[in-house]
Amino acid sequence: MWRVGTVVALHDETATARTITLEAPDWPGHIAGQHVDVRVTASDGYSAIRSYSIASATNSEGRVEITVERLPHGEVSPYLTQVVAVNDRLELRGPIGGWFVWRTEQTEPIQLVAGGSGIVPLMAMIRSRASAGSTAPFRLLYSVRDPGAVFYRDELQALSDQDPSVIVTYAYTRIAPKNWLRRPGRIDAALIANATWPSSTVPTCYVCGPTSFVESATDLLSTVGNGRDTIRTERFGSAGERK
Repeated sequence: MWRVGTVVALHDETATARTITLEAPDWPGHIAGQHVDVRVTASDGYSAIRSYSIASATNSEGRVEITVERLPHGEVSPYLTQVVAVNDRLELRGPIGGWFVWRTEQTEPIQLVAGGSGIVPLMAMIRSRASAGSTAPFRLLYSVRDPGAVFYRDELQALSDQDPSVIVTYAYTRIAPKNWLRRPGRIDAALIANATWPSSTVPTCYVCGPTSFVESATDLLSTVGNGRDTIRTERFGSAGERK
C-alpha cells in the first residue's frame, strides 16, 4: 500500500547528506529499525523506488524522517538531497521489517555499531529510547571517515550529555580531529574490547553499514564473547539505501 507523504522540513546533516521529514496523516506508526520504500516519479512517467531506514522515533505522530546521502551519479539520491522542496510530495510504502528492530520494552544493554550512513536506523533506536523514557543502557560505536561526515552530531552530543547511560564513541577512518587520542583507522579488536559492553552483560548488538564493515564488526563482536544469536545486522548501500 502506497501512501503520500508531504515534505514538511529539510535539514542538511553534512555537505552531502540530508534529512527529509515527511508528514503522512495515515501513517500507521513504526518500530525503531524499520524502513520505508520511497517512490519518485519523473514528469515523463518514469519512476524509481529506493528503500531507506526510518530515522525518527517510534511515536513521531504521523511524521517520518529519512536521511539520504548523495551519490554523484545516483538516480534518486541527487533528487532527494538537492531538488526536493518543502510541500513536495513523495510516495511511501511501509513500514517494513521486524527483525532489525529495538522495542521499548527491551531492558537489556544495547550495543549499536554503525558504519557511515548505517547510523540512520540506530539513531531511530536512540531517539525512541529517549522519547519513551527507557532506562536501557545504550552504547554507540560510530565509524566514520572524518568529522565532517558525522550525522546527527549535535543531537548525539546532547543526548549523551543529558544521560550518562548513553555512551557515544567515534572511530575516524581517514581524518581524526586535532589531538584525538586514537589514530585514524578502522574498528579493530582493541577498540571493540574497550568501547562496547562486556559480553558478560549479554547485550543485544545492532550492526549497520556496508557489507564489509558489518561482517568485520560482527566477527570482532563474536571474538570478544558475544553470541551470534545476540548480534543483529543490516547492510546499507552508499547512499543510505538498504540492500
